[in-house]
Amino acid sequence: MRKTAHEAAEAGPPDVVRTDATERLAGRALAYLEAGCAVHFRGPAGSGKTRAALDLAERLGRPVLLLVGDASFDTSALVGGEAGSRTRRIVDRYITSVMKVETETAPVWLDRALTIACVEGCTLVYDEFNRAPAAANNVLLTVLEERLLVLPKAPKEGAMRVHPEFRAIFTSNPEDHVGTQDAQDALLDRMVTIDLDGFDRETEVAIAAAKSGLDGACAARIVDLVRDFRRSREWLRRPTLRASVMIARLTRARGLAVSAAEEGFVELVLDVLGSRLKPGPGGGPDPRARQMLVRLVEHYCGQPAERAA
Repeated sequence: MRKTAHEAAEAGPPDVVRTDATERLAGRALAYLEAGCAVHFRGPAGSGKTRAALDLAERLGRPVLLLVGDASFDTSALVGGEAGSRTRRIVDRYITSVMKVETETAPVWLDRALTIACVEGCTLVYDEFNRAPAAANNVLLTVLEERLLVLPKAPKEGAMRVHPEFRAIFTSNPEDHVGTQDAQDALLDRMVTIDLDGFDRETEVAIAAAKSGLDGACAARIVDLVRDFRRSREWLRRPTLRASVMIARLTRARGLAVSAAEEGFVELVLDVLGSRLKPGPGGGPDPRARQMLVRLVEHYCGQPAERAA
């Protein structure tokens, strides 16, 4: 029996952390989806777009299909196409002295994610859709506006009505992100775009603790350290929640203390975050920037760590 959106939200998948902030976000997005609109989460890498999209799809209580955009996509990658052929041979020996042979070859059509979702009423999560060429995504225009799926190739050439339960959730990276392509305005006009730029502190702490097994206090120290580094702007690659989760997981796996007095922990922080620092004048690691990381560890995690400097 199908769950209602509310029941699915209450149960929730086992690996999803929900806080007041994520519930408010999901509430808005669910209202748009239930009204028949597509939802689009846009934001930089590590801002939680994919996790938010999958959690939102789970709340709808329908089968979920995940599609990840790729520069090699064409329309057939979304709707399907011919996947070989099937040959049928009939040998007629009704008269023993006469043998009649009929051979018939027909193409075999293989449906892809968009067609399956439209026909069966699934929830389609199209992750990083702006990595695919705009021309490949043109088929979505009539799906989202007229609720019609146009199949351009035989043997399924024509248009079919989209299942009333079909819903679509999109995610995308900023257009200046490596590998992205310009999304056509006509497609963006057919969805509600919600900009994400990371989670609030409470949510980041809850996620880091849940994914690492550390207690909340230790996870909070790591999250605060990474968030302060993010605010410093002394990075070449923006540190995200993924960095906090990685440090927390490795800290737990190695049995380290979340302390500036723990040499292994300080080295771990430098290994995870050091590669993100702006380079020094010679292009190599800047000792002053690494020292800044050590001071952040000392500030949020207690005792000075002179050995790791």
